[in-house]
Amino acid sequence: MRSMQTYLRQENIRPLFKKARFGLEKESQRVSLTGELAKTDHPAVLGNRSLHSTVQTDFSETQIELITPAVETAQEVLDYLGAIHEVALRSMNKDEMLWPLSMPPELPELEEDIVIAKLDRFEDVLYRRYLARSYGKRKQMVSGIHYNFEFSTKFIEALFAVQTEFTCIEKFKTEIYLKVARNYLRYRWLITYLYGASPVSEPRYFTEDQSPREPVRSLRNSPYGYTNHEEVFVSYQSIEKYIQDIEDLVEKGVLSEEKEFYSPVRLRGGKQVADLKEVGVQYVEIRNIDLDPFAPYGIALEGIEFFQVFLMYMLWLEDSGDDLDQLLKDGTRLNDQVSLEHPLSETSLKEEGKNLLEGMKEMLKVLDSKPSWVVLIDRALKMLEQPEETLSGKMQVLFDDGLTNKDLAVTQGQAYSNAAWEKPYQLAGFRDMELSTQILMFDALQRGIEVEVLDRHDQFLKLSYAGKIEYVKNGNMTSKDKYVVPLIMENKTVTKKILSQAGFRVPKGEEFSSLEEALASYSQFESQGIVIKPKSTNYGIGISIFKDGASFEAYQEALRIAFKEDSEVLVEEFISGTEYRFFVIDGQTEAIMLRVPANVKGDGVSTIQELVTEKNKDPLRGTHHRSPLEIIQLGEIERLMLKEQGYKVDDVLPKDAIVYLRENSNVSTGGDSLDVTNDFRNEYKEIAVAAVEALGAKISGIDLIIPDKEVNPYETKNSYGIIEANFNPAMHMHVFPYQGEGVRLTQNVLDLLFPESKVIN
Repeated sequence: MRSMQTYLRQENIRPLFKKARFGLEKESQRVSLTGELAKTDHPAVLGNRSLHSTVQTDFSETQIELITPAVETAQEVLDYLGAIHEVALRSMNKDEMLWPLSMPPELPELEEDIVIAKLDRFEDVLYRRYLARSYGKRKQMVSGIHYNFEFSTKFIEALFAVQTEFTCIEKFKTEIYLKVARNYLRYRWLITYLYGASPVSEPRYFTEDQSPREPVRSLRNSPYGYTNHEEVFVSYQSIEKYIQDIEDLVEKGVLSEEKEFYSPVRLRGGKQVADLKEVGVQYVEIRNIDLDPFAPYGIALEGIEFFQVFLMYMLWLEDSGDDLDQLLKDGTRLNDQVSLEHPLSETSLKEEGKNLLEGMKEMLKVLDSKPSWVVLIDRALKMLEQPEETLSGKMQVLFDDGLTNKDLAVTQGQAYSNAAWEKPYQLAGFRDMELSTQILMFDALQRGIEVEVLDRHDQFLKLSYAGKIEYVKNGNMTSKDKYVVPLIMENKTVTKKILSQAGFRVPKGEEFSSLEEALASYSQFESQGIVIKPKSTNYGIGISIFKDGASFEAYQEALRIAFKEDSEVLVEEFISGTEYRFFVIDGQTEAIMLRVPANVKGDGVSTIQELVTEKNKDPLRGTHHRSPLEIIQLGEIERLMLKEQGYKVDDVLPKDAIVYLRENSNVSTGGDSLDVTNDFRNEYKEIAVAAVEALGAKISGIDLIIPDKEVNPYETKNSYGIIEANFNPAMHMHVFPYQGEGVRLTQNVLDLLFPESKVIN
């Protein structure tokens, strides 16, 4: 191919060159919290690992493999890896963690005690048995990161348009990736130098006295690692030669199958290697990346971005010489040489490394890249001068200070496991999203349902399983509900009319479209308990409740607050009793919640404001539905509520006195949640289901006021009142209640959408 730089420097090509797609595959060993190889089977809660889209097993029963989808930014692929990593950790036994090193923990004395993965397909088990015989089980226990990289489609198309050598874009793309692969194989020693992180092994990886006499940069990427036998060589001169060499090796019995070819770079596209000739190479799989023990998920964002820039430079570079096969052989020799250097020694290839990195900086200058990429290269140049700054160097410094390899692994592994369990209601990588959506994503990933975040801000997901696709918004808005359902529930007047016509008791009241009109009707409500709320609202926003009636001033202020949220306001009778949230999914009441309004209890010393501040320190409290409980506010409504009770925020509350800061009990306004699902008569559950069906919904939260839940509602008049229906009810308060066991409603939503994905334990 002619000089690639000529094309890459063109103005319309440069911005597209920086775009790419990424996918990661991470292998890890399951171990005890003290670092011993786990004796348990692959977590049953993950279902069939052979069909699972994100969590599988590799060679052994203890070797778990995490697979991200292909995405378009380095941060996004790390987010997905973090989420899947957390799903795996929280699916394992609590006394287990993931070993954060590439080299395995101490292995059994007998190889037969290393358990091959217990897979469904006997052919898969046979293949692993063959690998065990051919290479030994111990080498199969090594883990690492596979980095899948694809240039953007627009970049390939634009590049193809300006060149004249190729008339077929698929062949052109294949040549692009062949060039990248060849240069990567030649210069991969630099990756081993910078990111090698396996300087030593634990006992019994080596048999007899086969190990190096002192630490090295990367055992995994050295001849001591898991590599093909010496007679395996595959050319990258052309796709035809690549395919033919692999097929010949299989035909001769040197390789049992195509997938036994363990090159540091694999060409990907199609199901079989032979498919590459027709469909072309779609992306490259980089396979020589050690696990980074200092990164929670085995790879850091800086690493993902550095590998991208390095691969870009592999295209930017011209091939060195005409003998392309010799280029690969030189690369293997130099990589082996660097991999076996002492972690704290200056590399013998320092000058070539400096030339490579300076060349990368020059490329970035031409491309006008983001400054953070230049920082990455400067940091790599520093590592060439200071080997102790490399990953293996950092590890060796710790070892020289007295820390053992196992100590490092156990310390880091425990820290990452503890972080995964610290806030089990959140999902790593997506903590900025609404909490119910995070929980649904966790459950979907755990089941093996593919998750694509279409819009983080709008909480919009695409879920895929067994060829079926479902779209979900806000955790439980799905295709199972007709478009009109949320419109009905959003309009409280329409909701009341439908329920009343269906025979359900709802509060009486009036609707007002102006403040003046509502104020003029005060005399109609002054002698009774009332509720003032916006006509269309959710999460309890703008609602004021006066159990014993309201003064004109309080009535006026409550109307002002409600009209801030909507142009129309409802004034309704207050129905006495306790409010409960019934959560109905597909004709079943799955959960019932008692919600206690925002409150504080006095200690005789602290002011109400100080008590609120102290209660808000509870780690379960947060904002914007990212925690099971919401922060208690002291806004207009709360101050008005206090005033009605004769208090101000700076008053000291008497010891053991309880003051309520809201009449409405919504968790979203600071209330406490208590699960009472198993403490309710079936008759009330039936009423909730019937009401939701009357509204035409599949998923709904419906709020009932019940004076005495022990009485039979079919036999007692005015035993309940339905005050609201919710088309997007929060699930997190049911999953993680303030008190009670909780109900995993997100699982019920997934059962409705993908019944075939349900895991039977």
